[in-house]
Amino acid sequence: MKRILLILLIVVPALEILTMIQVGKIIGGWLTFFLIIGLSALGVYLLSVQGRYTLQQIRNQMEMGMLPGEALLDGACILVGGILLVLPGFLSDALGLLLLIPFARAIPKLLIKAWLLRLIQRGNVTLYRRW
Repeated sequence: MKRILLILLIVVPALEILTMIQVGKIIGGWLTFFLIIGLSALGVYLLSVQGRYTLQQIRNQMEMGMLPGEALLDGACILVGGILLVLPGFLSDALGLLLLIPFARAIPKLLIKAWLLRLIQRGNVTLYRRW
């Protein structure tokens, strides 16, 4: 796991820099700069809108006595998507936008559910239920 994390910390920024250089060659340096700033601003806006909507869903479900499982998964995807959009780079922005678009979150949510189920089955997570 540490090796994978180390590789990601080296490879992902290098790919981001390479992508920015290539885009800069095509559209120019200043336009690339403003595009990155604009995408980050769009990310902050989408994070705000989607975050408020998801928070309202969580509140509504809790007021009705339901567990807000799907809404919490949406919230996790929105949080990660917002962080990725604020980071400079086109690859992280593309992934961040996908996580902020509601219908595009289906696959990441399935992956998170599968990961959580594996943790529970292995005994790494303990479920406490109140009856």
